[in-house]
Amino acid sequence: MERAIVHMDLDTFFVSCERLVNSQFKDIPLIIGGGDRGVVSSCSYEARTFGVRAAMPIKMALRLCPQARVVKGDMELYSRMSHMVTEVIEESAPVMEKASIDEFYLDLTGMDKFFGAYKWTNELGAKIEKETGLPISYALSVNKTVSKIGTGESKPHGHREISSVGVHSFLNPLSIKKMPMVGNATFQLLSRVGIRTIGTLSEMPIEVLQQMIGKRY
Repeated sequence: MERAIVHMDLDTFFVSCERLVNSQFKDIPLIIGGGDRGVVSSCSYEARTFGVRAAMPIKMALRLCPQARVVKGDMELYSRMSHMVTEVIEESAPVMEKASIDEFYLDLTGMDKFFGAYKWTNELGAKIEKETGLPISYALSVNKTVSKIGTGESKPHGHREISSVGVHSFLNPLSIKKMPMVGNATFQLLSRVGIRTIGTLSEMPIEVLQQMIGKRY
């Protein structure tokens, strides 16, 4: 039986939570962070257009986007909202794994015998947004990795279905940076030998890749 795995990710979760409790933050560059480390925990898409990114020092972020508002963040609020989303999913999904405060995997394998899995997923996404007020992106595909990449390519506030026959055509043109766990060091190493897309990577012999980046058990 072909597997049906959904990846769901709340869009700019901390920012979305802050906008729920303070409408003044809507549609403006917003940075969540500060504290002892003085780094960006999260930022709105309006701030990202100026080059602001998570883990960036707040001082650097404000040089890139001086008009941004900076909010320290409220982990109690974020935890409460995450719990609300979790409850909505648990009420409906047959199998659910919470990967982080704002990220979920659902196993809908076999559901197509009774429902349309993608239609069901769309209905769940709409229910989450209606009951919590939080925007969410998601993708349905054959495994966790493809679904997670699909969600990333659908953001912000988007969704898609990637069937088994469409996996290669979806993945092959994408940068290897889109793959989970491929950091900058691995990207630079593979780029030096001309491996920059997932399609090129898939054509490399496993033994060659193991010699380059090691074997993970």
